[in-house]
Amino acid sequence: MNSETIIKELSFKAIRSSGAGGQHVNKTSSKIELTFDLESSNSLSEDEIILLKTKLSSRLTNESLLILFCDESRSQHRNKDIVIKRFLELIKTNLIRPKKRRPTKPSKSSILKNAEKNKRNSLKKNLRKKPKFE
Repeated sequence: MNSETIIKELSFKAIRSSGAGGQHVNKTSSKIELTFDLESSNSLSEDEIILLKTKLSSRLTNESLLILFCDESRSQHRNKDIVIKRFLELIKTNLIRPKKRRPTKPSKSSILKNAEKNKRNSLKKNLRKKPKFE
């Protein structure tokens, strides 16, 4: 995945932001909406697209679009930078394939230690019981 080519495939839209800023909010469109079409991406391989589809399934639309918003700053340019960084981080973390688990069995010494510990615990708890008088 090349970040420069993937950034060229992003589309941005400026929207009026809510929140702090007074009248400035009513006049300017500082909120940024980033849209990325996963299906038609040329910078990602088929395997990467399939992996991202499965990992980001809850964040994708029905048309496999990834949409991110940013309205943290009053500056449109700063919001654009923030949302691009957020997008790249999201893609990088979700492209990491998990390591396959190798099943292992416990060693003989650990099995013996565990059994010994359980016997000590059992004895300790039996000593706490009230004695039985016959």
